Amino acid sequence: MERLTAKDFAPELLELYDYYAHGKINRREFLDRAALFTLGGLTASALLASLSPNYALAEQVEFTDPDILPEYISYPSPKGHGNVRGYLVRPAKATGKVPAVLVVHENRGLNPYIEDVARRVAKAGFIALAPDGLSSVGGYPGNDEKGKELQATVDPEKLMNDFFAAIDWLMKNDKTTGKVGITGFCYGGGVSNAAAVAYPELAAAVPFYGRQPKAEDVPKIKAPLLLHYGELDKGINEGWPAYEKALKASGKTYEAFIYAGCNHGFHNDSTPRYDEAAAKLAWDRTVAWFNKYLV
Repeated sequence: MERLTAKDFAPELLELYDYYAHGKINRREFLDRAALFTLGGLTASALLASLSPNYALAEQVEFTDPDILPEYISYPSPKGHGNVRGYLVRPAKATGKVPAVLVVHENRGLNPYIEDVARRVAKAGFIALAPDGLSSVGGYPGNDEKGKELQATVDPEKLMNDFFAAIDWLMKNDKTTGKVGITGFCYGGGVSNAAAVAYPELAAAVPFYGRQPKAEDVPKIKAPLLLHYGELDKGINEGWPAYEKALKASGKTYEAFIYAGCNHGFHNDSTPRYDEAAAKLAWDRTVAWFNKYLV
């Protein structure tokens, strides 16, 4: 199957899709406005389909890989929705306790891409837990469009506490060293930043194109931060200068990378916004960061 890339689409169309993916416009409005970009008989609906995730392209680590031990578990979330389902993946060859990484999904639930990221984390030698933030509304529904609609209905404070509860669970789990890092994408990048504020004991945080915390909260951060941004991601990047200023003023340990020519979601290999070279570089840096601060 031929993989489309961002270069196959007008930048304005990619920006329009970003608005749709983040709930700023609905499907009808996207289709109406995307009609301006139709060429060669291609319909607006076909454009939407070509921009949407294709999970057949996204699997890098099979669930049958002998190096990992995946399972679905549930953990308590007393300040959230009571009980949360998650995808737990352990390195099969680990001896003794190992560090853990929480993997936080985008604004659409625990989809196959995020499950694959969890498997990649375990393949790198860490215990990975990827919670499903849609557990309280029946779980990820099998497609991202419905998942996005469902996540918009979930109480945001309880949802955040569901992910925070996963940190607590991992820190106390008898298979981990108690050292926990976090990474997340889009919405999950924002959760990663928020967790760094809320948990001074967090060992490391790696947000991918995530919303930044308020400047006054930055002094609370103790975890070393590795931050990934796409150069063309205007909506997220507008918050970066103030965040970096606050990080510098507070003397925090951080590294930030802005990937040239990349869009929001450049790490997600199920969509045309994926940039293979940047995604690989960002992931290699992420694994190295966790090896430096968790091991």
